Amino acid sequence: MQTSRAQLLDAIVLRRENLIQATQRLVAAASPNPPGDVSQAADAALALLMEIPDIQLSRHETAPGIVNLVGIIKSGKPGKRLVFNGHLDTYPIGENLGWTVPPIDAVIQKGRIYGRGVSDMKAGIAASITAACVLAEHKHLWCGEIAVTLAGDEESMGHLGSRWLLDNVESARGDAMVCGDVGSPSIIRFGEKGLFWIEVSATGKAAHGAHVHKGINAIDRLRAALDAVQRLEDLPVDTPDEIAHAIKLASAVSEAASGAGESHTLQHVTVNIGTISGGVSPNLVPSEAKALGDIRLPVGVSTGLIIDKLNEWLGPMEGITWRVVQRYEPSFTSPDHPIVTLAMNASREVMGVEPVANMRVGASDTRLYRADGIPSVVVGCTPNGMGAADEYVELNELLNVARMHTLIALDFLRDIKGAPHA
Repeated sequence: MQTSRAQLLDAIVLRRENLIQATQRLVAAASPNPPGDVSQAADAALALLMEIPDIQLSRHETAPGIVNLVGIIKSGKPGKRLVFNGHLDTYPIGENLGWTVPPIDAVIQKGRIYGRGVSDMKAGIAASITAACVLAEHKHLWCGEIAVTLAGDEESMGHLGSRWLLDNVESARGDAMVCGDVGSPSIIRFGEKGLFWIEVSATGKAAHGAHVHKGINAIDRLRAALDAVQRLEDLPVDTPDEIAHAIKLASAVSEAASGAGESHTLQHVTVNIGTISGGVSPNLVPSEAKALGDIRLPVGVSTGLIIDKLNEWLGPMEGITWRVVQRYEPSFTSPDHPIVTLAMNASREVMGVEPVANMRVGASDTRLYRADGIPSVVVGCTPNGMGAADEYVELNELLNVARMHTLIALDFLRDIKGAPHA
C-alpha cells in the first residue's frame, strides 16, 4: 500500500505539466515594479487558485494596480495554519539587456523555463499553488488550514503587500510561513540581514574653479562624510552562537551557490553608496552634493546603533545633513525551530543530498512575518539571471520545490491520529 507521503509526491509528479503551465501563465502576465501594476499577474494567479477545491478567496487592491490575494483551504479539522507566501511583482523587464529569448514569453529550452520574474518568484508561487492544490485533494492527511498569500508589493518593501495583509486580513497570518522566493532547494534560508537606506547631503559655497580659496566644495565635504559612513563596516558584531554555527556549517554549500565571501557578508555590516550627485561644471566649486547609500545589517547590529553612530560621526561635520530613507531590522527564525527542521527534512527526502540551513543576504517578505512573531523560511528556486537577461529556472528544480512545499505542509499540519508517519 502506498504511504501518504508517496501519494502526495506522486500527485505532484503527475501535475508536472500543470505546474510548468502555471509558471508560464504567471510569467506571461508581466508585473514589473516599477511601475508596480500587478493586476494581470493577480488575474492569472486568481485563475490558478480557483482550480483548488473548496478554496475561499479574497482580493485586496491597496492602491491602483497593487492587488493582493488570499486563499484559505480548510481541512475541516482543528489545527494550525501554514501560510504559503509569495509576491507577484518583479524587477523591470529590461528589454535592452540582451535577452536571447522574449522576456515574457516563458520560453522552454533545454530543461529550463525563461522569463522575467520566473525565479523571483513566479516559479515559487506556482510551486506553492500546486502543493496547496494537491493537499486540498488529500484533506484526510492533515489538520488545520493552509493559507496562500500573494502580495502585489514586495520590490517596494511590501508596505502595500504582505505588510498590509498582516495588518488587515487575519487569515493572512499563521503559525508558520513558507516563502517560495529565490534561494535553493538544498539551502534552507531561515533569516536575513536588515536594511538601512540613507541620504547624505552636503552644502558648500559656490565659486569659480580657479578661485577655490573663495569657495567651499560641497563634494569634498560629502566625500569626508561618506568615508565616515564606510566606517560602519568595521563595527563589531555580536553574532548569536546558533547563527554563527549555522553559517559556518553552511559555508561550503552556500558559497558554491551564492558566491565566495557570502559567509563574511552575512556576519558584517556592508555599505554600498549607490548614487552620488552634485555640481554643475568642472570649473565651478559645487555648492551642493548628495549621495544615497544601502547599508545591510547582520543579526547582532540594530538600526538604532547605526543611527547613534551616524549621529556621532556626521553630526559634528559642517555642512552635512543626513536622513533615513527606510529601514528594518535583521530577522531570523531559530535554525532549531520545527518549520526549519521540517524544511530540512523535506529537502533531504526530495533532493537526496544533505541540505544546509543559512541566513540570506537579500530581503524577502519573511522579515515581515517574523516581525509579527510568525516563524518563516525561504524555500525556492535558484535565482539564475535574476534581474539580468535570460532569467530562468530549471524545470526539475521547479518540480522539486513543489514537492518540498507539499511535504513541509504535510508534516507541519499532519493528522497524527488519522495518518501516522509512514
